[in-house]
Amino acid sequence: MFAVIMAGGAGTRFWPLSRRLRPKQLLAIGTEAPLLVETVARLAPLIPAERVRVVAGPHLVAGIQAVLPDLGPAGLIVEPCARNTAPCVGLAAVHIAREDPDAVMAVLPADHHIADGPAFRRALAAAAERARAGEIVTLGLRPTRPETGYGYIHADHDDTALTSNGTEVCRVRRFVEKPPRAVAERYLADGGYLWNSGMFFFTAARILSDIKRFLPGLHAALLRIQAAIDTPAYPEVLAEQFASVRSVSLDYGVMEHASDVRVIPADIGWNDVGHWAALADFAEADDHGNVVHGPTVVLDSQDTIVQAEGRMTTVVGVTGLVVVSTPDAVLVCPRDRAQDVRKVVAVLEERGEEELL
Repeated sequence: MFAVIMAGGAGTRFWPLSRRLRPKQLLAIGTEAPLLVETVARLAPLIPAERVRVVAGPHLVAGIQAVLPDLGPAGLIVEPCARNTAPCVGLAAVHIAREDPDAVMAVLPADHHIADGPAFRRALAAAAERARAGEIVTLGLRPTRPETGYGYIHADHDDTALTSNGTEVCRVRRFVEKPPRAVAERYLADGGYLWNSGMFFFTAARILSDIKRFLPGLHAALLRIQAAIDTPAYPEVLAEQFASVRSVSLDYGVMEHASDVRVIPADIGWNDVGHWAALADFAEADDHGNVVHGPTVVLDSQDTIVQAEGRMTTVVGVTGLVVVSTPDAVLVCPRDRAQDVRKVVAVLEERGEEELL
């Protein structure tokens, strides 16, 4: 089994700490080590380091190598431009297929937090077992609230099986896009819906077959790229072909159409670390619900997140805020507006303030 870790995200909701050359996957956000490093570490010993493949853009190569110095040349697959997750996974698949087309690919985001490593590895082993049999498998998380920021998986709990380690696997009825609140409340009450974790398992041969069927233009480009691997022409062919493909997600381009898709309902302490307010769900808090990092003084405050980098940051008498201080920028917002931090980045881009991006 190979791990394919998608590490190309921009992490704009974690501005001002997250920047273009140092996005959130390269940062320790509510964790001891950078999120990417923790993603790799929790795979061992199930997937050894030599079978880890990190996919990201050229601007992140130096940053990835800095946090993962033992990642060899084969461990880093560079996508020359952003084209969403289907081309990203397809590029990794043609590289892995040259080594072993029947190898299982565990496709994982680089920037999630998982509290229960043993439970995660148990689910991973179960997913790999079904993937070796030719199925596509995903991990689904049991919803705890009517979340509108996640996609959902409608699981058929009447069509289930157990893997050799006793893990339940259900047939996927359908993938559902991010719903409005009323629909999310109905999904929560129904009990048959799971949050889509964005983690997928399949053999290289299976995913390339489905890409050929559902995204033929991408498949044709991937074949040209594969033919150029380990030749002097590879950089030019990769740049030309990758730029020519349509930007499309793996969920929309493949998963919504594929057959023999299964989901494992997983309880692994998962958090997608989607914005600053998410730290309240998994990071250590004080007796007043404050999550604090760096040189700070927090007085008479509750349910507030304070992240200070490089200079003393103080808050007094506040409730429910996010306060992030870096040497060149400060963010203050209500916790329930943390999703909107990316809008700040959009304004800075419009103004051309590149030094803050």
